[in-house]
Amino acid sequence: MSIKTIIEEKLNQAFSPFHLEVINESNMHNVPEGSESHFKVTIVSEKFDGLRLIGRHREVNSVLADELANHIHALAMHTYTPQQWQTMNADKVPNSPNCMGSGK
Repeated sequence: MSIKTIIEEKLNQAFSPFHLEVINESNMHNVPEGSESHFKVTIVSEKFDGLRLIGRHREVNSVLADELANHIHALAMHTYTPQQWQTMNADKVPNSPNCMGSGK
């Protein structure tokens, strides 16, 4: 099973998200083709109501602890409540910066 699929399944189970997007951004970095090491997650869940940004990120980190410890090199997180999501345009989710590492 791919790391992307594992991330999606774990986040779906833990957060019952209104919206979930998991993007493998490894191709933007100096890693072998087909790598699954750099991800961007956009997740919208009622479970984020009342949590500050750091609390939301801690919750996601907790759910993905094994993947972060063993497989994922970088994880960009964009966490929103349904109310926040409805008041913004989905295209306002920040783009990831270009890799500053060697080779890209």
